[in-house]
Amino acid sequence: MTDAQEQIYGTTDHRDDQGTRERDVYVGGMPQAWDLRCYVLQIASQVWRDELIRCSEIEGLGDRERPAKAFVGRCDARQCGFEGHGNKKLLTPDVKRRAVIQAIKDHSVSERRACSLASLDRSTFQYEKKRGGDEVLRERLRALANERRRFGYRRLGILLAQEGHHANHKKLYRIYAEEKLAVRRRKGRKRALGSRRPMVMPTRPTERWSLDFVSDSLSSGRRFRILCVVDDFTREALAVMPDFSISGVRLARELDAIIARRGKPKTIVSDNGTEMTSHAVFKWAGERGIEWHYIAPGKPTQNAFVESFNGRLRDECLNEELFSSMADARQKLATWQTDYNQFRPHTSLGGLAPQVYARNHSKDRARRTRPASPELRNGSTQRALTTNHKPERKANRSSE
Repeated sequence: MTDAQEQIYGTTDHRDDQGTRERDVYVGGMPQAWDLRCYVLQIASQVWRDELIRCSEIEGLGDRERPAKAFVGRCDARQCGFEGHGNKKLLTPDVKRRAVIQAIKDHSVSERRACSLASLDRSTFQYEKKRGGDEVLRERLRALANERRRFGYRRLGILLAQEGHHANHKKLYRIYAEEKLAVRRRKGRKRALGSRRPMVMPTRPTERWSLDFVSDSLSSGRRFRILCVVDDFTREALAVMPDFSISGVRLARELDAIIARRGKPKTIVSDNGTEMTSHAVFKWAGERGIEWHYIAPGKPTQNAFVESFNGRLRDECLNEELFSSMADARQKLATWQTDYNQFRPHTSLGGLAPQVYARNHSKDRARRTRPASPELRNGSTQRALTTNHKPERKANRSSE
């Protein structure tokens, strides 16, 4: 090195290896005590994903192009806090507890040392969770929340304490949150709420009706809606009424027309649509003395009778016909409704049409046991559809 180079660089460039050797304190072997925290962090990272597998997949690519994430950090044991590494901080007690257990198992360190490296108290590590014994409290809390839908967990806790179910307010709130019993905030206008109690199967015609809406379009592309009303006992289609707009007032007027022909039902079941929860429907049900039952939101299976009817209407009529106008739609839907009620066999009615089953039920009330399916009645569908059916007698083999 010349004198000019010595003046420019000074002592920055060491010609000997002494400075380098003095910094290499760690040369292989077991990690020192100050380096255990790095291992604990790497053990914690395995709780979420296996970093070694990811690195082995990247190294297996060879000379091929590596993905963008391949250059973010290395899987070096000494690199535990550099930017872009996949390791995460130990935040929750459960994660710290698993990291301590893994450190004790893999590195044979003491419990005290492992807890110190993970910043976890030994009392927290040795604590055993106590669960169970609150099934009765949960069941009663759910029942009270269904009865008092606008009560929060504090008022429900008072009612539970009056019944003898004493619980800490923190435990009560935890169970209240786990059961998802939070009171929903009301937004917008006031809607009808009706009854949400479990329903029982009807035992006679005109005891319970179900209604719903079906949407379709004309050949011109204009959309219209269809009001479907079904008797849950006889499966009869009481109304299949199409129109471009059906409000709550129009719905109440159509129900009055059906009641004039068939009589007043005891219960009407529907979903939580805008028309069914309007003030007009709420006022109409109160004046007529009819119980209006709303199904749970997002549970169409609770209104299974009319949902099944909607499927038959869609498959057998709406998907088969083209409607040029609203008058054409009314005429074709009325024709299909007549065929459905008078001639179409219904498997849950033993192969009988809804109106035929209703007439048989009114004639003979003593024999009103409804067959569940044709298979359970050994061919009851064919017997119901055949007018002159005579059972075949087996040949007497002894006479042969």
